[in-house]
Amino acid sequence: MDEEYLRRAIALATANVAAGGGPFGAVIVREGHVIAEGANRVTAAHDPTAHAEVVAIRAAGQALQSHDLSGCTIFASCEPCPMCLGAILWARLDRIVNAATKEDAAAAGFDDSNFYAELAKPPSARQTPMRRVLAAEGIAPLLAWRQFSAKVRY
Repeated sequence: MDEEYLRRAIALATANVAAGGGPFGAVIVREGHVIAEGANRVTAAHDPTAHAEVVAIRAAGQALQSHDLSGCTIFASCEPCPMCLGAILWARLDRIVNAATKEDAAAAGFDDSNFYAELAKPPSARQTPMRRVLAAEGIAPLLAWRQFSAKVRY
């Protein structure tokens, strides 16, 4: 069954290329039912976060009316990039099934190796500078969250 859903993700990616978009597609499935699909919309939406996996996760959350996608599997035409992997982990998806690898993506011009290298560095050594200020004030929302009795955990 995995192959059927993965073929759908690959078909979405291929069709997206023909439509002028990026070569990535994703399908989210729960209990044998397709919950959501997504294709790369970065250039079409002028949104650098509109990767196929993120588009599919957003659609699945709306379809299920939940931020928790436990019990779901994501089928991705390519190995998820660090941003998409982070979104998948936050969404609590049970499994990732992919076809192409990050090395395949790099050969096509989508090289994420610099992102992996950046994440391994301490914040002060990263390419994009990070500077911490207002530390005492910045913790106030977190303290308020800890004390908020009606919070929805995620």
